[in-house]
Amino acid sequence: MREWVNFWALAMIWGSSFLLIKVAVEDMGALPLVSVRLGGAALLFLGYLLWTGRRIPARKSERYALLFIGIFNTAVPFFLISWGETKIDSGLATVLNSSVPLFGLVFAHFLLTDERLTSQKITGLVVGFIGVVIVTSRSIGSDPGSLAGQLAVLVASASYAISIVTVRMFLRQVDSFAVAGWSAIIGGIAIVSTTAIVEGGFPADISTVAWLAAITLAVVNTFVAYFLAFDLIEKWGVRASLVTYAMPPIGVTLGFVFLDEAIGFQLIIGAVLIIGGIVMARQQGRPPVPQAEIAVETGD
Repeated sequence: MREWVNFWALAMIWGSSFLLIKVAVEDMGALPLVSVRLGGAALLFLGYLLWTGRRIPARKSERYALLFIGIFNTAVPFFLISWGETKIDSGLATVLNSSVPLFGLVFAHFLLTDERLTSQKITGLVVGFIGVVIVTSRSIGSDPGSLAGQLAVLVASASYAISIVTVRMFLRQVDSFAVAGWSAIIGGIAIVSTTAIVEGGFPADISTVAWLAAITLAVVNTFVAYFLAFDLIEKWGVRASLVTYAMPPIGVTLGFVFLDEAIGFQLIIGAVLIIGGIVMARQQGRPPVPQAEIAVETGD
């Protein structure tokens, strides 16, 4: 029973991230929002890592991998999704972000010897990417801004996917809390520095609601959610990744209820095909997945 409570709590937390981003980014802008979210989470992780004695890995290859993860699993996708949501609805962003496993299958085929594409995986990829095309096709030729926002979220998804592969290649033996914590710290340093240089500061008029949304993203949706995910992974193992399938319907529903976002036919069909393609591609067995990989794969 406790595991199912954690499962739905985690699905709700991560599924609500896109709603909170949409609420906050309108007032704050993408870079300031990500600075608050990632900078706040980084401080919390730093305190936890120092308290528990989890030091940064000693091996150079692992440190370089953490640097890569910090940039491409936190700073870059967090910014791209936030910027993308200045152009598109939160529900649409949720659906597009669910394409992470599709990109992961492609990268894994070329970079990992034990993750080659099979006919079934290829079929799942084709089905999933047809779903992506259906979702994005609404804006082709009619709304360049929306198309740019969708492409930003898809690039963010690809960034998450290459990070998953990097963890499997270089960080299998590193404690998963250390991977999450130090990568968040690295990403926080990168994004806060970039914001200071590019923006020079925060906008003058930021609503209380926007601040609350940004702080919630830092504390709950980034920091606390990881601990829920880790507890679920310990109890369920690879099955914990099922939470990624629950996120799109939650994100779309929240956008519809709280932001009056439209749920069109193409969005529904595209979402079904994306999730169906992922399920199809994952039907075949795969070797046990390290905890660090699952943690990166299921987080937003």
